[in-house]
Amino acid sequence: MVSISSIYENGLRCVAKHGPSGVEIVTDAPLDNHGKGLAFSPTDLLATSLGTCIMTTMAIVAERAGLDLTGSTLHIEKHMAALPVRKVARVVVVIHVPVAIEETMRQRLTAAANACPVHHSLHPDLVIDLTINWQGV
Repeated sequence: MVSISSIYENGLRCVAKHGPSGVEIVTDAPLDNHGKGLAFSPTDLLATSLGTCIMTTMAIVAERAGLDLTGSTLHIEKHMAALPVRKVARVVVVIHVPVAIEETMRQRLTAAANACPVHHSLHPDLVIDLTINWQGV
């Protein structure tokens, strides 16, 4: 169990505090939804959580196999829908892995990416487009 607390400051801004570490994250409503867009929105964090969970899960599998994915990069695009309700409709995740990895391990890492806990926690209607660009492929 992890405890997270949050306070609503005003102006559609919240500050969330991670209990174990004390690290804080500020959220702000996006420009297209009455906010100032000065920080991650809650839906930005959802997309970020998915992308970083995918990368972390891949790194766990890689480390168990003696591989180091240091330097891998991640680009995330969050696409919203307005109807029938405002929600995240699609998340595009593009990962670049800068180390040469053989095909069998690429398959294992791809399977790990698609099995991350955040992915399994999201509604099945959310479209997740994942692309992994492997060095030399």
